[in-house]
Amino acid sequence: MNPLLLASGLDPLHHVVDKPVYGTAINLSVVMLVVGGLVTMWMLWLASRRIATGPASEGNERYVSKGRLAQLVEVTIVYLRDEMLTPVLGAERTRRYLPFLLTQFFFILVLNVFGLIPMMDMQTIVKHLIGAQPPPGEDWVFFGGTATASLSVTGALAIFSFIVIQAHGFKELGVKGWLEHLCGGHDLVAGPKALWLIVPLIFVVEFMGLFIKPAALAIRLFANMVGGHTLLATLLLFGAMALNAGMGMVGVGSISVAAVIFAVLISFLEIFVALLQAFIFMFLTAVFISTMSHHDEEHEGHEEHAHAPQGAAGHGHAAPQAVPAHSPEAPA
Repeated sequence: MNPLLLASGLDPLHHVVDKPVYGTAINLSVVMLVVGGLVTMWMLWLASRRIATGPASEGNERYVSKGRLAQLVEVTIVYLRDEMLTPVLGAERTRRYLPFLLTQFFFILVLNVFGLIPMMDMQTIVKHLIGAQPPPGEDWVFFGGTATASLSVTGALAIFSFIVIQAHGFKELGVKGWLEHLCGGHDLVAGPKALWLIVPLIFVVEFMGLFIKPAALAIRLFANMVGGHTLLATLLLFGAMALNAGMGMVGVGSISVAAVIFAVLISFLEIFVALLQAFIFMFLTAVFISTMSHHDEEHEGHEEHAHAPQGAAGHGHAAPQAVPAHSPEAPA
């Protein structure tokens, strides 16, 4: 049995589940949370410096973002703000919650992408090469893994969303409005008394929904990360499984080549899933914030956004104004 091929063993979940750092009681997910947070802050700080307007000596070039990373971040932020968040939240609430929502998006995205790098398996290979012998039951790993494949991590992220959603609800609706929202809305509470019979049922459903919605955010992110990485680990272990089953080198080689090809294809899908799950977590948080808002004001914000002059969006240029024919400035 080739120890380098088997790496961390034949159990796919062993390559995915959270585990303690070797020699400590700290889990790898905690380490990757800290590393992911630092990388996210560094990436966004670097992009902000290159997006910022330069000195006047650069001419028109001062308004152009410098570098691919800055341009990618700028395009992503503008698209999410204008096409995804503003139609849901309205312009004013988007400005208020954009820093929180974008932090969620980029932080989760970085954690998801880190999980695609087989850091734990690389350390296991190094362990075999240097002949390290950890005690039975302990893994010789110090970093790596997918932090968002831990339910405690996704649950903590969902708790922050829950706090922001409820804080917005109390600020926007007040205590009375918040309670009316849980009872089906002001129209139902102030409506015919015969409808009050269903108010307790609506209250129970809505109150449970306050906790079910963030729980769904946590479970969705957790399940997608665990499921995708388990599939990827299973494909990469086919060759080791064939070798362990005593197949010949031709069979092992054929299975390994096919498994690697499919694993590469699945890896591209996993990159898309990492991006998609970060977006879904952020977008659903925005939707839940919107449900705790005054919908009449939100509708007005949507109309203002829809009827805004085309030239007003992007680069800060105003739409050209038509000049009356009788004006002295009108062309001859």
